[in-house]
Amino acid sequence: MTGDSPQSILSHLVELRSRLIKVAAAIVIGSIIALIFDDFLIEILNRPYFEARPDGSLQALEPGEEFGVLMRVGLFGGIMLASPIILYHLWAFVAPALTKREKKWVIPIVSSFVVLFAGGVLFGYTLLPRALDALLGIFEGVSNDLLIGPYYSFVLRLLLAFGITFQLPIFLFALAAAGVVNSAQLAHWRRWAILLIVIAAAAVTPTGDPLTLALLAVPLYVLYELTLLLVRFTLRR
Repeated sequence: MTGDSPQSILSHLVELRSRLIKVAAAIVIGSIIALIFDDFLIEILNRPYFEARPDGSLQALEPGEEFGVLMRVGLFGGIMLASPIILYHLWAFVAPALTKREKKWVIPIVSSFVVLFAGGVLFGYTLLPRALDALLGIFEGVSNDLLIGPYYSFVLRLLLAFGITFQLPIFLFALAAAGVVNSAQLAHWRRWAILLIVIAAAAVTPTGDPLTLALLAVPLYVLYELTLLLVRFTLRR
């Protein structure tokens, strides 16, 4: 954009503003749809806790706490539902600056983003009961009744972290498509990749126990190897 005239820059800003408004509207509509099914979503998010602690209870100590939780759940659901629209407007905004070669990878990358993010969230959800059981079983004789605010913050942050972590293949493939790395380099850096994956898994998993860490690290390493093969056979230079 260095050589653009002030009028061109202004037109970019106007377009950006228009697309941000549309994205915000999509998130609001998605949140409303999510809130229509609030009972279902709350039941889904409560299930890991009651699987870990069947006799436990989730409590609200402040009048507005339940409403705050409901808004967070609605926003999270709204962003999930609106993610295809968000990605479309991101693509539409940057498309004029992309080359023809780069454009052909946009649809596969965007589709992969949605699939991998959803897969990461679902995978994190399956680990939640074990994570909660480990975290709530450290001290004997301690009541494990939880406040709904901290509980939902923990659950939503964990699911978001898993969704983001599963974007590793897209990040690597984008670097390869841009010519920053190639399959030979990815293969050469395999040992460092394993180390970084273990560190990332340890940072994301709440319990830190070896089994939970391995349950995240192993799929990430498999995704790394699959990305290496994909780069090798689709981006031959």
